[in-house]
Amino acid sequence: MPRSLDYRATSEHPAERVYTTMVDRDVIAKRLVQMGGPGAEIQEYETTGDGGVTYTLQHGIDATDLPDMVTKLLPGGRVVIKRTENWAPADGGYSGTGKVSIAGTPATAKATMRLDDGGAGSELVIDVQVTVKVPIVGAKVEEAVAEQIRSLLAAETEFTLEQIS
Repeated sequence: MPRSLDYRATSEHPAERVYTTMVDRDVIAKRLVQMGGPGAEIQEYETTGDGGVTYTLQHGIDATDLPDMVTKLLPGGRVVIKRTENWAPADGGYSGTGKVSIAGTPATAKATMRLDDGGAGSELVIDVQVTVKVPIVGAKVEEAVAEQIRSLLAAETEFTLEQIS
């Protein structure tokens, strides 16, 4: 059964400003240098005429930075994560979807994302479903992966907001 993760972050900045910073190719590239891990890169980046953006990123994580139960499922000494996000203006804000796969493993994640104005700024809401298809230990691995995703989302949000200030 998939592990659900709900992530929320607020900002004093309007949604449009957060969005344009968050999906800016140069900002994404800087973020990958700082927190993308070994082999991190932008593999694809495409804008649409309506202000939408689709991009695919590669992240790397050294196996020494992961819990033992996760490294037992990994082929080799490095984790390669492929992440695709699609964002577009929608209903006065921005909505998106994301998907993550970890090469050579039965671990995946899917996300729905929403960025809207609210209060004196904006709010980012991300719902992630982590699935690890491994009998017996799958739920424990899903929990570990979900915590890694939560930490990454918090770090990326902080990075993005620092780029605005």
